[in-house]
Amino acid sequence: MKLKRIINSLLETDLYKFSMGQAIYHQFPGYKTTWNFKCRNQDVHFTSEMVEEIKEQIQAYCKLRFSEEELEYLDGIKWIKGSYLDFLRLWEPRYLDFEITTDAECGLSIETRGTWLNTSLYEIPTLAIVNEVYFRMQYDYNELMESFKERLENKFEKLRSGSWCAGTFSEFGLRRRLSAQAQELAVEKFTHLKESEGCTSKYIGTSNVYLAKKFSIMPVGTMAHEWLMCVGQGNHKHNPAYSNWYALDAWVKEYGVLNGTALTDAITTDCFLKDFQLTFATLFSGVRHDSGDPIEWGEKMLAHYEELGLDPKTKTLLFSDSLDFERADRIYRHFNGRTKVAFGIGTYLSNDTNVPALNIVMKTTACNGQDVAKISDTAGKGMCRNPEYVDYLQRCIDWRMQHE
Repeated sequence: MKLKRIINSLLETDLYKFSMGQAIYHQFPGYKTTWNFKCRNQDVHFTSEMVEEIKEQIQAYCKLRFSEEELEYLDGIKWIKGSYLDFLRLWEPRYLDFEITTDAECGLSIETRGTWLNTSLYEIPTLAIVNEVYFRMQYDYNELMESFKERLENKFEKLRSGSWCAGTFSEFGLRRRLSAQAQELAVEKFTHLKESEGCTSKYIGTSNVYLAKKFSIMPVGTMAHEWLMCVGQGNHKHNPAYSNWYALDAWVKEYGVLNGTALTDAITTDCFLKDFQLTFATLFSGVRHDSGDPIEWGEKMLAHYEELGLDPKTKTLLFSDSLDFERADRIYRHFNGRTKVAFGIGTYLSNDTNVPALNIVMKTTACNGQDVAKISDTAGKGMCRNPEYVDYLQRCIDWRMQHE
């Protein structure tokens, strides 16, 4: 490798990979998935040298194992069970599950295939590796870090002084971070917010389990789109328009009232609300926004809670879609006093420099040999290799919305 090892611990992933992973282990251990990488930036190209470095970094990642100290830390999270820890004690990434080539318009193609238990855990470290390799090899990294530090300091001062109010927020930037160094600087910086008198924003933690452990702060995260897509569409006997019901029901079987923030936009929020009735709305402590207009979405969720006879002030609206502090401030001021408001802020905290950040994703494209798809509240956020399946899924949703 030309660079230092980028991923140095198997804890260096988002917490929701463990919350989903435990439920996968207990309920869907035989499911198999395919994941594909996509770079949404039109003007980005990965050189052959970058691709080779990415391969070597992923090979190094695949040599990692959980230490007993790391497993002991996970054991301290109240919803993690001993049976899953025993699985993680034996688990190892498999480089054979990866196919990495230059066969893509951007110069980098990554596909992973294997059990859902394995491939789910590859997504976040892979994206972190791709990001750091690109920025270290494409630009003067020291210059990028200087601009990152300046912008980070400016954000901190505006929060500390009360110029911005982000309510309760956490850092979600691992997958698209400039580097491990940059993310650690951001996480450490915001841990000092609580020491500032008069600050109206509260920093509560990070999705990066490794950094949460290192800085003794809360690891944050519950479920991602893959959960709703694979549980809802992986069983080919299920009508995919009921994906949310199957996924939420399986989640409740695993966690009861614990770990309960439901993601609403896997097959549109309107379809989600068909299944998010009194039982689920009571058991889940809140819902997460990840596409569409945040104000419109929030108003829709509050009206839904009220219609069910639930007090919105007892529930949390978690916003996580391409946020910065200005947007968070606007959303917070709109909903403050009517419900609990929280924010998960990613790239803006971990990769804000004088050059554009990468917009890269690794998405589930197949489960158990069949296509899966996401139809979110924002056009273009989905990723499916088969337009016919997307059309089928949309028709299923449309029929349900019109006839139920």
